[in-house]
Amino acid sequence: MFPYWPLYLQNAGFDAEHIGALLAIPMLTKVVAPNIWSWLADTTGRRLGIIQLGSLLGFICFTGVFIDDGFWWLAIVMVSYSFFWNAVLPQHEVITLNYLADKPERYSRLRLWGSVGFIIAVTGAGKLYENAGIDTFPWLALGLLATIFLSSLTIPKPLEEGTRVQRDSLWRAAMQGSVLAFLCAGILLQIAHGAYYSFFSIYMEELGYTRTAIGMLWSIGVVAEVVVFIVMHNLLLSFGIRTVLIASLVLAALRWFIIGYGSHWFGLLIFAQCLHAFTFGTFHAAAIDTIRRLFKPSTQGGGQALYGAVSFGIGGALGSFLAGRYWSEGAEFVFGTASFLCAIAAVIAWFGFRDPRLH
Repeated sequence: MFPYWPLYLQNAGFDAEHIGALLAIPMLTKVVAPNIWSWLADTTGRRLGIIQLGSLLGFICFTGVFIDDGFWWLAIVMVSYSFFWNAVLPQHEVITLNYLADKPERYSRLRLWGSVGFIIAVTGAGKLYENAGIDTFPWLALGLLATIFLSSLTIPKPLEEGTRVQRDSLWRAAMQGSVLAFLCAGILLQIAHGAYYSFFSIYMEELGYTRTAIGMLWSIGVVAEVVVFIVMHNLLLSFGIRTVLIASLVLAALRWFIIGYGSHWFGLLIFAQCLHAFTFGTFHAAAIDTIRRLFKPSTQGGGQALYGAVSFGIGGALGSFLAGRYWSEGAEFVFGTASFLCAIAAVIAWFGFRDPRLH
């Protein structure tokens, strides 16, 4: 979605502010939807069923992009599509960690296959759109959503599927000082990523890069992410979660600064994209394990949903909306602000991640 959806919208005649608003919608639904689905999953115990239902209904709702291309209609499509799509990931994370049992640090070795899929899709789509035009975007996106639903039917049924969970207080768990610091750092990081996901491709086109080159730049970041996922197990064991999280935030500040002020130099831009391994890869993998450590088993589904809602939901939505609102001030201003926010997040992490469970 994120590398080419903004280009599709721009090609359809939307300005930066409308593009930012449409990109913010899936993030905003992430504030509410995962918590509703998490409550339903814990109540019924049917996490796999919810993954399959969410994938199917997300696919059906996305077909609405073929009906009309007006702003308000696309907004309705994005609200409905993302409400169901956001049911999938938190429950998938819980099922994955349950499969891993006493070896949760190996999560990253499974997660890397999502990155491999991203590389294939982005690189192939860049070539496709350059030859066939960006108008083919909805057809490719719909095809991928269909295959996601079909693949969800092949997931083995978890042993606990259908077993209801007696939930502890999620509010009490969320009010821990270390959790609050973790969520604050996460929201600031995702505000920065919101600007990147929404306007990086547009910024690269403004600088004269081709769509094939843009696809390659996205892929470089995710290749680096795959590499770090492979060694993430050893990184966590060697340095601990706290150090990995803080380092990720510091490198994020550096990355956004380079993109804002150094993107005219292709070599420097490649280096900045390699830092995606840390700004997303190491932070996300460590964040999943952070939730496992800071939340009791009965609240981990809610913890995953809360993390998604606050960080990717509120943070991502604010990032997309504000980037669209202030894009006229220049890419340097937008990405410079993103860099500053990640520096603040690193300070919060330094003082807030002192919980012994994070060492």
